[in-house]
Amino acid sequence: MFKKILIANRGEIAVRIIRACREMGILTVAVYSDIDKEALHTQLADEAVCIGPAAAKDSYLNEANIISACVLTGAEAIHPGFGFLSENSKFAKMCQECNITFIGPDYTSIELMGNKAAARRLMKEAGVPVVPGFEGVIDNEDHGVSIAKEIGYPVMIKASAGGGGKGIRIAFNEEEFRKGFNTAKAEAKACFGDDTLYIEKFVEKPRHIEFQVLADEHGNVIHLGERECSLQRKNQKVLEEAPSTFLSEELRNEMGEIAKRAAKAANYKNAGTIEFLVDKHCNYYFMEMNTRIQVEHPITEMITRVDIVKEQLKIAAGLPLELAQEDIKLRGHAIECRINAEDPSKNFMPCPGKIEELYVPGGMGIRLDSAAYCGYKIPHCYDSMIAKLIAFGQDRDEAIIKMKRALGEFGVGGVKTNIDFQYSLLEQEEFLKGEYDTSFIGEKMVIGNA
Repeated sequence: MFKKILIANRGEIAVRIIRACREMGILTVAVYSDIDKEALHTQLADEAVCIGPAAAKDSYLNEANIISACVLTGAEAIHPGFGFLSENSKFAKMCQECNITFIGPDYTSIELMGNKAAARRLMKEAGVPVVPGFEGVIDNEDHGVSIAKEIGYPVMIKASAGGGGKGIRIAFNEEEFRKGFNTAKAEAKACFGDDTLYIEKFVEKPRHIEFQVLADEHGNVIHLGERECSLQRKNQKVLEEAPSTFLSEELRNEMGEIAKRAAKAANYKNAGTIEFLVDKHCNYYFMEMNTRIQVEHPITEMITRVDIVKEQLKIAAGLPLELAQEDIKLRGHAIECRINAEDPSKNFMPCPGKIEELYVPGGMGIRLDSAAYCGYKIPHCYDSMIAKLIAFGQDRDEAIIKMKRALGEFGVGGVKTNIDFQYSLLEQEEFLKGEYDTSFIGEKMVIGNA
């Protein structure tokens, strides 16, 4: 096992990794930008190294500075968390060339699954269901229009190198396609440095259901059940729950085996997530694979009792999985609310600033993953998420009751948050019945009343 690792991230995920390492007796190195000098992860780690100015491109995306910090401190491995460099195959390869263990999959798997068009082709060859679409190179806008007509509207235009809801546009006719094609192309270039697009049939009002997988270098692959991630706003997840109310036990087992097949096809090692779109008729289609730990991993941990971060560390150290598929039992129900410093009444405008007061919930079945503290100044230059509130119950009804109680206790002074919006979401009739899809928030939630 590693003696010391560097965490190439910030916020709650850096804190989460530090805690797992401390329990395993592993020393940690935090990296931080100028504006994050007083951040919690820098205080909890055994060492902290400044890697640049506030702008992410000069710090948390500065590959050379992060590698230098790792060498300087004698860390043997780098955990990238999520976001930033976590799905950057170039960085993973750089770590390998510098004899530093990248706590994640091999760079070839990241590269393969990071290209959505290539991943789609691979999944199709492996017998994993994919959404009908075009897998070749789209020469230009007119070529794209002809492809869209052949597939049949509505279609989804997606960045091949995309992720996080960026570089995606939906078109219901040719006019919308032409406008969306150019916008998606420009956004993809700006966000990922790659303006390659692909086109697929748009599955209207689907469920977004993902399966957590773990795979080691000894050929063992298991899944840890599914997460329901359909409550989204502009392709960004808002609330997640596990297990899904939509899947039967038979469908769960079938999709889980397909998820394992997908991971094996990609020669995948470490923790990853296979994401599916599921229509109202229970037809499911591979959407993408996230080659990193997910924001919403805690709800899977709650219902399986498996510490996914510790499993990542063990796998990266070359140890075989100690768990077999038959060992994984889903117990109870878990819900995660993403708590963001934003104003729902103003189109969810980010609200950075100083946290003047902080009252955090607790009690049986409540978990809070956060890097916030009273007096902490939320930077303007990073994601607005300040906490993940997780509630666990013996069944879904109890989990909802616990989450509502916890949200009611959660107080953040000095900045606006989406706590009230999350509470109102839990009171929606469709949510209580488990009858919702990815269009629910956009179509049903009255934001001004949140």
